[in-house]
Amino acid sequence: MSKKRSCRLTLLQRATFYYRSRAKDQTVLRMRIRELAHSRPRFGYERIHILLRCEGWRVGRNRVHRLYRLEGLQVRIRVRRRKRISLHRGPVPVAAARNEYWSMDFVHDELASGRKFRVLTVIDKWSRESVLLETSFSLTGQSVVDALQGLSGVVPCPR
Repeated sequence: MSKKRSCRLTLLQRATFYYRSRAKDQTVLRMRIRELAHSRPRFGYERIHILLRCEGWRVGRNRVHRLYRLEGLQVRIRVRRRKRISLHRGPVPVAAARNEYWSMDFVHDELASGRKFRVLTVIDKWSRESVLLETSFSLTGQSVVDALQGLSGVVPCPR
């Protein structure tokens, strides 16, 4: 089959078929960009471009960016982890009767107006009954203590 007919069948322009790229070989530049990126992992393509210019490379920033991305490089973002002391508290006790163990937690939500509120939930572990629901826009430590002391007058507290 002729080239003309095959180009027509594949809907490809013949000029595109005969096109030969005149781009220079960039492998040396790509290798240098990779070396710089590995030696300085916190540098992005812009700072690597500056280093290349200082070394005498006559290359534009956009080309450095294109080759940087073709090499699959990116700035590694350092994740700072909070140091927490983890204490092993032992196995969770299993409740055998009502009001033997309670669980406490806070639930956060937001109104349609954008104002946030919190709910203190206290649940009996044996009966799965909600013992207390204390809602406020600002639950402080003192308001939690007051709510639990008010609850102790109504329901017998776990010991």
